[in-house]
Amino acid sequence: MKPSAPALSRLSGAIDAVSEWTGQTVAWLTLFMVLITFLIVVLRYGFNIGAIRLQESVVYMHAAVFMLGAGFVLKRDAHVRVDIFYRRLSPRGQAWVDLLGILLLLLPWMIFMMWISWDYVASAWSLKEGSRETGGLPYLYLLKTLIVLMPLLVAVQALSKACQAVLALTGQKPPGGASS
Repeated sequence: MKPSAPALSRLSGAIDAVSEWTGQTVAWLTLFMVLITFLIVVLRYGFNIGAIRLQESVVYMHAAVFMLGAGFVLKRDAHVRVDIFYRRLSPRGQAWVDLLGILLLLLPWMIFMMWISWDYVASAWSLKEGSRETGGLPYLYLLKTLIVLMPLLVAVQALSKACQAVLALTGQKPPGGASS
């Protein structure tokens, strides 16, 4: 029985839209990181003023860019891939590699990451953990939440890629014309 192409396409398209929006949104943090880093340097060397909260905010933004942007990177196929053999495969072969890689490697790894980090993040939330630095940001628990959000976003995007691979394997057109 063939999977419902419209349902898989809609699901994949919706997930892709969320990943695209998330990636485009967190990309703006790079601009803010540069501006705040510039401000930190000016305050530090121009006025001899330290700004721990600003310094920590750059670390928080840096973490958010990488961890919240991971699903976006997967959507765009911009992740590191050793494709010595992959690029030589037919679109159908690539779809099989994608589907098996997602089901056997990526999803189990993301589930493991969420599972193993859950207690760590929950503990930070229960304490409303803040910075160890005097005058630091009081929201370390929010930063630690990214440890659970990253694998969740990647797993959801992997579901979209799996839908696209199934569509390609069944001879149906994936959303956006992508093969996987």
